Amino acid sequence: MLTIAFATGTEPGKWFRRYEELTGTRLETVPADDPFALVGTQATAALVRLPDPRVTEDFHVVRLYEEAAGVAVPKDSVYAEVGEVTREDLAEEIVNFSGQLPIDDLRSALQVVAANVGIAYAPLPLLKNLARKQVKALPLVGEESTSEIALVWRKVDDSDAVQDFVGVTKGRTVRSSRGRSHPRSGGKKARR
Repeated sequence: MLTIAFATGTEPGKWFRRYEELTGTRLETVPADDPFALVGTQATAALVRLPDPRVTEDFHVVRLYEEAAGVAVPKDSVYAEVGEVTREDLAEEIVNFSGQLPIDDLRSALQVVAANVGIAYAPLPLLKNLARKQVKALPLVGEESTSEIALVWRKVDDSDAVQDFVGVTKGRTVRSSRGRSHPRSGGKKARR
């Protein structure tokens, strides 16, 4: 059985459903703050946030999408009312967190933001997932993405099941020519 770990703040449910529909097999899924740590032990592959220095040449990497840059602000702040901010707008604010890991540090920083002290920078989907009542996650206007989501697995663990999941993340469906109901065409497998 294929086991996929996935990063907090990602929503891969549609891929999981499509994989099961495509292959007719059950997929085991594991949500994790650090899904990369599970690759090769509790999971065959993981949807991780890049950059991650632990992803070396020993791994296959399929880059899927970039995440929007975001900022968490106090819910009652003027920024939350405006709804759009730039980094320049926030230049005078206390920065409690900037990055993506460790997520426990981001959770702590969001508690400080909720207490109406400062802001926290992180990928927007992650902030939206972790933000609570007193925190508002906003997109950073004009800011380039600093993170992307990728499927990562050890080269030694490559298999048809992993390749089928790669295909699903790239848009393959049951009706696609490479679906399990059709013979494999022997095409190239996704590689780094």
